Order: sequence, then C-alpha cells, then structure tokens
Amino acid sequence: MKFLFTSKSHFNLANLFTFVNITAGLLATYFITQNNFFLAIILAWVGGAFDIFDGKIARKYSLSSEFGIQLDSFADFLSFVLVPVFLIFQAVYSISFSGIWMFFAGVASIYYVIFGLRRLIEFNINADAGEVSKYFTGVPTPLGAILLWLIYLGSAYEFLSPYLVVIAMILIGWSLNSKIKVPHP
Repeated sequence: MKFLFTSKSHFNLANLFTFVNITAGLLATYFITQNNFFLAIILAWVGGAFDIFDGKIARKYSLSSEFGIQLDSFADFLSFVLVPVFLIFQAVYSISFSGIWMFFAGVASIYYVIFGLRRLIEFNINADAGEVSKYFTGVPTPLGAILLWLIYLGSAYEFLSPYLVVIAMILIGWSLNSKIKVPHP
C-alpha cells in the first residue's frame, strides 16, 4: 500500500480521488444521454467533491506531480466543462431551439468548451507541482461549472429564457480566460 503515498505512483491516493472524479463525469455524461438530468447533476457534484479532496490530499501528503496536474486538468475538463455544457445542450437547447438558434446554441457550446480547455491548458503551463497561489486569474472551471448549473436551474424553473442561457454561457466562457481575480480557497 506504499504506492498510495508515493508521489511518483500514478495510483497514489490523490490520483485515485481524481479517478473517481473522472468516473463520476463519465457516468454523468451517460445519464444526460438518458435524459436523467437529476442523477447527472448529482454525479457531477460528487465529482466536484472529489476534485476538492484530491488537491487537499496531494498537498497534505506531498503527492503532487506533473502526472497528477495533468490528470486533474483532464478530470476538470470532463466534469466542469463538457458535462455542464452537454447538460445544457441536451436539457435546454435541444428542446427549445431549431434552425438558426440551434446553430447559435451549438456555437456557444463549442465556444465554452474551447475556452474551458484553453483555461486548463494555460493553468497547466503556469502550474508548479504542489504550489498554490492566493488567487486565480480568470474564473476557474469548477466555478464556471457552478455558474452553468445555476443557469440550468434558472432555465429549468423558467426564470431564464433559453436565449438568456446562450448569452450567459458565452459570458461565463469569456470569464474563464479573463483578468478577473478570484480568491483561491
């Protein structure tokens, strides 16, 4: 069991938590395809909880590594970029739009995915294993996902029109790579 507490192990304790995050994201994607949005959201939040703990475990037990940084960003891309965008596309856009508006919704979704991926790549390029800054520049992808979940809820409870959802997705996507300073918890 020594491998659990060895930073060079790809299956150390922190990375195992990240693998659970990835698993939750994959399962959430499956349940979105089945139109079971409630279970998909629960799984996405489970993934988010494991994302919080993987970093805390990595720092506490000195398990940070380049592999862990890359793995965590892949998990973040899946759980905090693809899953919420796919949820909104399936639960809001596909039932509300057709024609040119469906095209715009698709462009907004792709825009968000590209900006989320860009943010994660930029973060990795500038990250040092085990180092935590006092703030993020730009909205972190987990916070972007929370904002998208709130947008989805606003649409599901008919507080927001599908057109406002498209605009909000574009604005949140922009914020991922903005100069906005967000305190690191």
